[in-house]
Amino acid sequence: MRLRSGLLTILSLFIAVIALSASPPAFAAEPQAAIPTWLKAHVGEREGQIALPILQRARALYWKKVREGAIRNPCYFAMDATRPHSSSNGGVGRRFYIICESQRSFRAVSSGHGGGRTLNGIGDFKNGKRCAKHFSNALGSRLTAGGVYVTGETRTSFKGYYGSSAKRKTLLMRSFVPFDGEGETANAEQRAIGGHAAVLIKGACLLREPGSPHANEAGYVPLGRLVDYSGGRSSGCTSWSPSDAQEIVRMTDGDPTTLYLYPEAADIDAVTRAVAGGRSLSRSELYWNASCLKEIGAPKYWPKEHLGPRIAEYTRKRPAPQPSPLPLCQGQ
Repeated sequence: MRLRSGLLTILSLFIAVIALSASPPAFAAEPQAAIPTWLKAHVGEREGQIALPILQRARALYWKKVREGAIRNPCYFAMDATRPHSSSNGGVGRRFYIICESQRSFRAVSSGHGGGRTLNGIGDFKNGKRCAKHFSNALGSRLTAGGVYVTGETRTSFKGYYGSSAKRKTLLMRSFVPFDGEGETANAEQRAIGGHAAVLIKGACLLREPGSPHANEAGYVPLGRLVDYSGGRSSGCTSWSPSDAQEIVRMTDGDPTTLYLYPEAADIDAVTRAVAGGRSLSRSELYWNASCLKEIGAPKYWPKEHLGPRIAEYTRKRPAPQPSPLPLCQGQ
């Protein structure tokens, strides 16, 4: 009996060790129903704060994916695209949130929104720099689509060289974090939606650099000026400042996490109806940044089922001109 009891004890310990090794880390424990006290201090609608409905949805998405075993990252993201892209002091508005609950860490950083387009005969769905009025998940719309996302594997690509001269030049390699969407955002990969630093090379010429691993077949590389458009719009992607982008890439490369982006189509439609009916958003339990709502009047959602085919027809009838070849840099 003692031998049998000893064997059972050893077996129980062995099973316990296996269970512990298979369990998610401490940060993935079941969250409290209520928002942690330290995080409540960051809830609100002032600069650098996150609105309560957005935090609640972002937390629910994150913990759902943790329970499913889809992610193990201790941090998650949220974005409020209803907030202004510029602050009251003239700087960029902070509306992209990096939240690490196990570390009691909360950061609000700047982020661009989709610029949209103006297409004759189709519609004007162009957004200003400060506030976004138009949203869509349609291909070619260049608009932001709110909803559920999970970050994918980082892709880094060569964009060119920049500098004051051919002898003093710097390489630009830009990392892109793709977003995998669900539901209304399921076509995120098809739309090439993701996040990256808001930098690019403009005014480029072709520099003879046959020794560069990035040279084309003729031995040339693009050389231009570096443009930081952190205060501007994007093609529908989420664009961050170079320093913030570097941190986000480091956090997510090989370790995916969730992004909840507000507003979704149902939120936009509900706010539009409330504005048309003269109803208070707070009494209707709806949310939109008050400053931007005053500026845009009412938001508009362009569903892909309606806008997508019209953009495709427009593109078919008016194909974009072929890009002109880059000139050779002076002295080549």
